[in-house]
Amino acid sequence: MKKLSFLSVLLFASIILSAQTKFITKNGNIEFYSHTSMEDIKATNNQVASILDIGSGEIIFVVLMKSFKFDRSLMEEHFNENYVESDKFPKANFKGKITNLEDVNFKKDGIYNVTIEGDMTIHGVTNPMKETGTLEIKGENIIGKSKFLLDPQEYNIVIPGVVKEKFANKMEITVEMNYSVLKK
Repeated sequence: MKKLSFLSVLLFASIILSAQTKFITKNGNIEFYSHTSMEDIKATNNQVASILDIGSGEIIFVVLMKSFKFDRSLMEEHFNENYVESDKFPKANFKGKITNLEDVNFKKDGIYNVTIEGDMTIHGVTNPMKETGTLEIKGENIIGKSKFLLDPQEYNIVIPGVVKEKFANKMEITVEMNYSVLKK
C-alpha cells in the first residue's frame, strides 16, 4: 500500500510538471535537528521523493513521516503518535519553484545558489516558504541542498509542557537530494 501511494504521488507530480527535462530522486535525504541544554534530538529520512523540472523550475517533495528514524525508538514512537500524528497526517509535502532559474547553467558543472518559494504542508497545515539552497550540476546529475529553520508551532505541532524544554523553538532542517534524469 505504501509503495502504491508513493508511486501514485510520483505519477501525479510528473503529470503536473510540464517541461521536457525532469530530474527525480526516490531516496532524497531530510534531517531535522534540535539542540537544547537538556537534549539533542536528530532524525533522518532517506526515503524522500522529489521531482525537479529544470525547464520551469518547479519542484515537488513528498515526505513519508513514518520514515524518519531516530536514535531511540521511544523518540520515534512519540514523534509519530503524539507530535506529527503520522497515522492522521502520513505525508508532508512541498510544492514550489526556483525563482532565479536563469542563474543556473544546467549545461555546465558547478554549484549555483538558488532561491525556492512555495508551499509546505506538514500536519495538515500549509504555509508559504522562501528558502535558499544550492544546485550542484555534475554531468547528468543534480545535487540539491538546503538548510533552514522550521517552527513546529507554525504547523500546529504541539510539544507537551512536560518535555517542551527538550525541544528547540525551531528545528534545523537539512535537505540533500541527488537527482538523476527521469527516464520516460
